[in-house]
Amino acid sequence: MIHTNCWIDIPQNSDFSIHNIPFGIFSTTNHTPRVGIAIGNQILDLVAASELGIFSSLDFNPHVFSNTTLNSFIALGKEITSAVRILVQQELTNADSVLKANYNVFITQKQAQMHLPVFVGDYTDFYSSIEHATNVGTMFRDPKNALMPNWKHIPVGYHGRASSIVVSGVDVHRPMGQTMALDATEPTYGPSKRVDFELEMAYIIGKKTTLGDTVKVTNAEEYIFGKVLFNDWSARDIQKWEYVPLGPFLAKNFASSISPWIVTMEALEPYKVSGPEQTPKVLPYLDYTGERNYDIGLEVAIQPENEEETVVSNSNFKYMYWNMAQQLAHHTMNGCNINVGDMMGSGTISGKSKDSYGSMLELSWAGKKPLKLKDGSERTFIADNDTVIMRGFCEKDGKRVGFGEVKTKLLPVKK
Repeated sequence: MIHTNCWIDIPQNSDFSIHNIPFGIFSTTNHTPRVGIAIGNQILDLVAASELGIFSSLDFNPHVFSNTTLNSFIALGKEITSAVRILVQQELTNADSVLKANYNVFITQKQAQMHLPVFVGDYTDFYSSIEHATNVGTMFRDPKNALMPNWKHIPVGYHGRASSIVVSGVDVHRPMGQTMALDATEPTYGPSKRVDFELEMAYIIGKKTTLGDTVKVTNAEEYIFGKVLFNDWSARDIQKWEYVPLGPFLAKNFASSISPWIVTMEALEPYKVSGPEQTPKVLPYLDYTGERNYDIGLEVAIQPENEEETVVSNSNFKYMYWNMAQQLAHHTMNGCNINVGDMMGSGTISGKSKDSYGSMLELSWAGKKPLKLKDGSERTFIADNDTVIMRGFCEKDGKRVGFGEVKTKLLPVKK
C-alpha cells in the first residue's frame, strides 16, 4: 500500500510512514556513517539528498549530514531540524521531486548498518512509573508502604553510565559481580543469575543550557529533540546487594540498548494524552497544564536461540506518572546544565495489568512465577543466548508513527 500522496512504496503497517520521518546514522559497504531518514523499508541518504539542492532554501551547512553522530545537526535547533523534516515530507509527496528522479539517494534498510545516533555525553535514568515502583516496593518492602516517602513529590532519578549505551543489534555479555545469597553471611563473586530487561523510553536533549540556568515545565519540550526505545539492562541480584546506600552501580552500567531511529517530538505531537492524576499536589515548579503524556504502545518479546519469539509484555508510555517536562524541570532546577545529545531514561514502564509489566522481575514476581515461552521452555529471568526485542508505535486516525525495534542478544559471560 502507498500512503496517500506519497510516491514511495510504504508497507501498510510500517513504523516509518510519511508522518514520521525519524533521523539516524547509517553506513553501507559503499557509504561511510552519515545521517539518514527512515521511510518505509528504505533510508533516504541526506548527504546525497542535500547534493541535489533540496535544502538550499535553509541557512545551514549541509556538511552536518556527513557527521558520524546527529549532535551537530540537532544543535542547529528546531527551526532548522523541523524545516529539514518538513522539506523531506514535501519532496516525498511531490510527484515531480528531484529525489524521485534520482532514486539512488535511497537504499534499503537491509543493506544498511545502523550506528548509535548521538554521542551521549551524559545519561540520567528516572524511576517514574508508579505501577513499577509499587510492584518493586511491594516485593521488597512493606506492601502498605510500597512507595518511598519522596516518590510522589519528586521525579526520582540517578546519574548513569553513558559509555555503555549501545545501539540495537550490538550483543551484550552477562555481567559478573558480587551477590549475597539469602542464607549467606559473606558475598560471592560470579555471573549474575538474574539478568533482566527494563522496558523504557529515552529522550534526547536538543538544546543546551548554561550552568546555573533552569528549564521550566512550561517550555521543557523545546529542549527535547526526540525519543527512542530503551532497554536498560539490569542484574537484579547484583543490584540487591550493592544499591544501598548510593543506588544502582555495576548492576546497571554494563549495558543499555537503544533503537537506532530518533522519532522527533513533532512527529509525536498528535499522540499527546493526559497523564495520571498526581496526588498530593506537586510543588509549583513541577505543576503543569495540558496534555504532557504520549500514547505509545509498547511490547517486549523474548526469543531463545533458533526459536520463535514470545511476546511477554504489552505496555504503554501513557502510564507514566511523571512526564518528561517534569523530569527535565526537576533535573535542572538546581542549575544543572544539559547538553545536546544527553539522554534521559524514563525508568521501567509498567501498566496496571500483569501482562503490561516492564521487567522480568515483575512478570515472574521475583522469580516465583516462571513465564512459559512458545518453545515450551520457562523463564524467570533472561537466559544466555536469549534475544530481547522491544517495539513501540503510535497510531491514530489511520496514521502510524513507530520506533522500529531495539533488539539485543544476551551472550554468556565473556571469557
